Amino acid sequence: MKILIVNTFDKGGAANACLRLHTGLLQEGIDSKVLLKGKQKNSPHTYILKPDYEKVTTFQKIERKVIGALRAFGLLKKKAIPKKHIFLKSRDKELEFFSFPDSSFDITTSKLYQEADIINLHWVADFLDYKSFFKKNTKPVVWTLHDMNAFTGGEHYEEEYLGIDKDGYPLKRLRTIAEQNVSNKNLKIKKQAIQGVANLTIVSPSQWLAKEAKESEVFKSVTIHCIPYGLDAEVFKPRDKVYSKNLLGIPKDKRVVLFVADSISNNRKGFVFLKEAFQQMQMDNVVLCAIGNKMEDIEYINNIIELGPINDERLMSVAYSAADVFVIPSLMDNLPNTVLESLMCGTPVIGFPVGGIPDMVQDGINGLLAKEISVNALVEVLNTFLNTMDNFDRDSIRSKAVMKYDLKIQANSYINLFGNILKQ
Repeated sequence: MKILIVNTFDKGGAANACLRLHTGLLQEGIDSKVLLKGKQKNSPHTYILKPDYEKVTTFQKIERKVIGALRAFGLLKKKAIPKKHIFLKSRDKELEFFSFPDSSFDITTSKLYQEADIINLHWVADFLDYKSFFKKNTKPVVWTLHDMNAFTGGEHYEEEYLGIDKDGYPLKRLRTIAEQNVSNKNLKIKKQAIQGVANLTIVSPSQWLAKEAKESEVFKSVTIHCIPYGLDAEVFKPRDKVYSKNLLGIPKDKRVVLFVADSISNNRKGFVFLKEAFQQMQMDNVVLCAIGNKMEDIEYINNIIELGPINDERLMSVAYSAADVFVIPSLMDNLPNTVLESLMCGTPVIGFPVGGIPDMVQDGINGLLAKEISVNALVEVLNTFLNTMDNFDRDSIRSKAVMKYDLKIQANSYINLFGNILKQ
């Protein structure tokens, strides 16, 4: 069984999940390879695909140089900025990523594609060209969703909210006419590309994303399976709490609330709700530890420790072990790796009841769910946790997480799915 995993990059949340599955398949003896658009890591059996540019003749090269020189001297109008770029620049910077269904890459030309028995697509924005790929593809395709982009008009999350009001509630987002027009056009391309494709299977890590995909215009007739992410239980495991605090420079006499995000400015991550909640609580015996790129927003909060970005997984397990609770105030999410990582380390989780978070957080057992998306609800659930934190059994949280999210379990679920598809 030869599996080709396709992902745009090898860095980021989706990439981490993708590479973990790849590792799990290799450990189970499966011939797995990863095809990427961009590569930064030295992960085994990962390869780059160069774009399929059309051949340019010598005359065309000279012609382009002449045109470029004329434009530089103002003798010819500058090349118009593509409408796509104008649209992306006009979108609110706090919104999630937006991508189009076209690409200059042709995955089917890769030797790895031709050798594979099954193609396992993952996060393929700006890498998969819908029209050409599904027209040329002759292999069974399993598409693992990491967000909503595969079945939307371009948004990776169709965000309902943008910003926060004076009472601490999320503000309803209004989509612009331009956003609606571009999305409708892209959605039409995706629907036409998928229509009639018989060898496609969808995998969703969360029940929420599976439901959204099944109700979409693109995947309403496609078979959808739900297979949660998997983690290496020997990497993400509890570390000594005192040692972990000392290593990270966290005061031993403080209760620790942990927040992790690549970018606080990302509206969907909901950091503004945690910031407001923490300011309202004003508890001297509690510190907020933030992991991620430094942002000016969090400098105005008392009792905060900025740990900066942490890329090493074992060091991340130290951070989770140092924390009393991990808070994920996302307004919309799939099956966040950070929640699984925290649970694997035995650390309870607090979050809003959105997306795939209720799949993982059992209220009162391995964490707490706020009753709604609001600052007041987050304050209430944080106070409840701090007053009852000794009731949470970290060993039990860890053991149950391993039983459900160990990498071996995920890998074998995929192997069984791949095997059943090849038997058809």
